[in-house]
Amino acid sequence: MAKKTTVYDIIQGINQAAANAYDGAHDKRFTQDGKEAKLGLRREEGCPIIDSRVMDGFKVKVSGNILTINYQSEVSLTEIHENNFETDIERKFRDIVKFLKKEYTSITSNKLALTSQGDASIHVQSMSRIRSWVNAAKSYKIGGMKDLETDREISNDRLDDSVKKWLAIGKDKYPGTKKPENVKVKK
Repeated sequence: MAKKTTVYDIIQGINQAAANAYDGAHDKRFTQDGKEAKLGLRREEGCPIIDSRVMDGFKVKVSGNILTINYQSEVSLTEIHENNFETDIERKFRDIVKFLKKEYTSITSNKLALTSQGDASIHVQSMSRIRSWVNAAKSYKIGGMKDLETDREISNDRLDDSVKKWLAIGKDKYPGTKKPENVKVKK
């Protein structure tokens, strides 16, 4: 009988797959099997000794059954003003997801199903007249994680109850409500 994959196993596999994307992981000299592993990031292009290094990378965050990938990179102003800048960022996300799925499969021998939840949120900040930073985030729904409550559902229920209790304190209109202990006013 096959072992059932738990939510913890899925999250642990995703985190290990993301951890395997460290800088230098694509170089065949540093991999276990001696093969190049391309992530699709800009830092993989060129020689790390001769060429100027491009700072880019990603991180993952899991909240309920939603995986959020945050991508950050250093870009020039000419790249930003090109017509296909947003398409390039979306392509980076596709490459990252492809890498995560491949690594997840090699780590856990299970498939990872990720469904896109809309377009990427792209935020560009100017560092100088030549360079800028781009921070982009995109959310994916993780397949195989059923019967999970999201953080928003949990927090809204708890918030609603606590706000209702707070509003009910000291109100004379509602019978059965108690007044705060520090009230010393005589009628």
